[in-house]
Amino acid sequence: MQQRTIKEAFSANGKGLHTGLKTTITFRPAPVDFGYRIKRIDLEGSPVITASAENVMNTQRCTVLSVDGIQVAMIEHALAALYGCEIDNCLIEIDSPEFPILDGSAIEYVNNIHRVGFEEQSKERIYYEVDQNIEYFDAETGSYLILMPSDRFSVHVQIAFDSEVLPVQKAFLENLSDFKDEVSMCRTFVFIREIESLLKTGLIKGGDLDNAIVIYDQLIQQKELDRLADVMGIERRKIDKTGYIVNRPLLFPNEPARHKLLDVIGDIALVGRFIKGRIIANRPGHRINNLFARNIIEQIETKPVFEMHANFL
Repeated sequence: MQQRTIKEAFSANGKGLHTGLKTTITFRPAPVDFGYRIKRIDLEGSPVITASAENVMNTQRCTVLSVDGIQVAMIEHALAALYGCEIDNCLIEIDSPEFPILDGSAIEYVNNIHRVGFEEQSKERIYYEVDQNIEYFDAETGSYLILMPSDRFSVHVQIAFDSEVLPVQKAFLENLSDFKDEVSMCRTFVFIREIESLLKTGLIKGGDLDNAIVIYDQLIQQKELDRLADVMGIERRKIDKTGYIVNRPLLFPNEPARHKLLDVIGDIALVGRFIKGRIIANRPGHRINNLFARNIIEQIETKPVFEMHANFL
């Protein structure tokens, strides 16, 4: 298969989930072997950051890249869209330090990619074909990711929380061709009991019920719910039972697990290579996803036949 880029540029506008800043993001065609790179056009000299797992410097509630002190956050949904649509090369321009959260999923990016179409390029895509298991375990949390040999890319995810509303869920993606219809529209989520502490640490300033699913699994007094709504700048609601607090109903019963699968793809996109292999992920998160991606890069670099392009790593 040949490498691919998008046929023409497109833009999206929104606010950052954590900064709350209004931002415009633009995706542009790029030449062969370019990979994914991000240009901070709001900064002097418009510095460019290569989207590599080795450039990740923070994984608290999102994936943050940093090179020479220049940062860009919340990249995972956009990169999942590019990877899920099998786009090899793309330049992303951003006028703030954080990608827009949009509706909390990757669907707007994916719809735009399908609208403008893709262009096959002159050079063949080189896959990383897995010939032995690559594993990463976190003994403290019980999380693990395993990459196993396969003739195609697929992802199996299981999440588990100490919650009556969201206990154990599973999600599967058997082919990247199913990404658009099965995964791309699945939104991020947060537990209502986490909101106060996240706000105190300066996060989720742009969070609302249009860009996240709120999981209400522990009853609290209505006056406390009202106070949180006021702090978040959202409409007060009378809630007398546990469940999901949303402006739009769940798209799938396992939408949270499907969103975690989306995040895995976005973080694995930072490997810089399309993969033929099956990923099994138990309780994934951005931190372990990144450590796992770095392990994959190490394996790729030990195989001269699959030498990484210098522009990536």
